[in-house]
Amino acid sequence: MITLNVNGEPHTLDVDPSTPLLYVLRNDLHLHGAKFGCGLGQCGACTVIVDDKPMFSCLIPVASLGERRVRTVESLGTADRPGPLQRAFIVHQAAQCGYCIAGMIMRAQALLERHPKPTEKQLRAHMEPNLCRCGTHMRILAAVRQVAGLPAEPDAASEPVIVNKAL
Repeated sequence: MITLNVNGEPHTLDVDPSTPLLYVLRNDLHLHGAKFGCGLGQCGACTVIVDDKPMFSCLIPVASLGERRVRTVESLGTADRPGPLQRAFIVHQAAQCGYCIAGMIMRAQALLERHPKPTEKQLRAHMEPNLCRCGTHMRILAAVRQVAGLPAEPDAASEPVIVNKAL
């Protein structure tokens, strides 16, 4: 038996301790926000927040979690009452197919909890591990900037921004 704290609630489950957290979230707890993308920790579609850090749930065996707190996108809002990041993603039409969006939102949430006003460099570096195959990265960044109260576009004069492979 494994006990997990997910979205503020304890769940005692009879699962193999080596089962990836992603499978437990989706199959046992019926939380479908985190998606199976690559299963290798290379895309970020399965990103959740463990304690205060964004992590790929496809790589985390449930036995390694112990007392740690897991948060999924379901903890941030509902379809009827979306949270601030969810609303910003809607406003900026950041989701094309939508597959990566829950992971993107959770990665952004973790950043904003640690750095409410991130620099452009911090924002891009933090979001880099998560991939959007539809190419809506610029809309995703705009949504995060909006929630952080930053200008919609980065100020090119204030800080050089290196465009990396994902952003």
